[in-house]
Amino acid sequence: MRTAIVILNWNGRSWLERFLPTVVVHSPGAEVIVADNASTDDSLAWLRREHPAVRVIELPRNLGFAGGYNEALAQVEADRYLLLNSDVEVTPGWLDTLNTYLDRDPRMAACQPKVRSLKEPGKFEHAGAAGGFIDRNGYPFCRGRIFEITEDDHGQYDDEREVFWATGACMLIRAEAFRQAGGFDADLFAHMEEIDLCWRLRRMGWTIGYTSKAVVYHVGGGSLDYRSPRKTYLNFRNSLIVLMKNLHNGWAWWWLLRRMVLDGFAGIKFLVEGNGRHTWQVIRAHWHFYQRLPHVVRQRGVDAHGEGPGPPTGSIAGASPSTGSSCATEASGSWTCRPSVTSGGPGDPPPCGSPPARTP
Repeated sequence: MRTAIVILNWNGRSWLERFLPTVVVHSPGAEVIVADNASTDDSLAWLRREHPAVRVIELPRNLGFAGGYNEALAQVEADRYLLLNSDVEVTPGWLDTLNTYLDRDPRMAACQPKVRSLKEPGKFEHAGAAGGFIDRNGYPFCRGRIFEITEDDHGQYDDEREVFWATGACMLIRAEAFRQAGGFDADLFAHMEEIDLCWRLRRMGWTIGYTSKAVVYHVGGGSLDYRSPRKTYLNFRNSLIVLMKNLHNGWAWWWLLRRMVLDGFAGIKFLVEGNGRHTWQVIRAHWHFYQRLPHVVRQRGVDAHGEGPGPPTGSIAGASPSTGSSCATEASGSWTCRPSVTSGGPGDPPPCGSPPARTP
């Protein structure tokens, strides 16, 4: 079983210099690859001088997170890909732990570790925390992080369980599952592409997992600062695209009207807080989404099942996985968030709209 660690770099020489040596030391047996998204700094020269054993894939232009990984992974021969941000510090045994966890369930397409903040090591980090979900209104959140608020890590999420999506900051994914789903949606460029990919994988019958036994530390905002208006634009636009692509027909249009109102309130909140540039980006995101709406609607059918047979054992495309699915299936086999909280068995997680219960 071959695992390739692929770090997508764009003008991140300082992050590579700081974190790449630890990745190499703590990842014995794995191939370490840096895919460079047409950087204009001295990343490539530094890599070739300081880490000649690390394979470099040069991309012809900046293809973003989604397109960059699609192009790079097409040139990588491995059974599993570990997608890793350049501003992540890994810990001893991290990769073996993730591989062992993935080995235990052949229906699991991808998994993530616990993600803590490097700046505040006792807190969860925004990108991924303890596994991702989507609420009733279509907004993504994580155990340990809701919107901009992150929790202290007191062991409340020290478990292994199915989640709705795994973070692209540190995701181990089976190569066959990545290919069957058609990879990332390159039109998203960056942000929420991992949510879209995980959603499509779930619709094909795969599951997504989280294990707290592996821990990494993430700086966050290494390529695009969390406060950047550009990030606001991509998050709001891509959220609309991802939900319209994947929601069941019975909910998609109702949800779109609801999101117009909620995102309007978000824009007003930015304005009241003195962040008018972010308000403008919310408006731009909606305007560009409506321009693309016919294309997005066509994608609903194209991206529904990808190519290939799906998971190798014990799962039927469109059927709810048996181990604690956080979402329900509709007649079409598409995954969609439940419209209201419904009770399940004592070991079942709640539906997408409710944060998972904390471990006492």
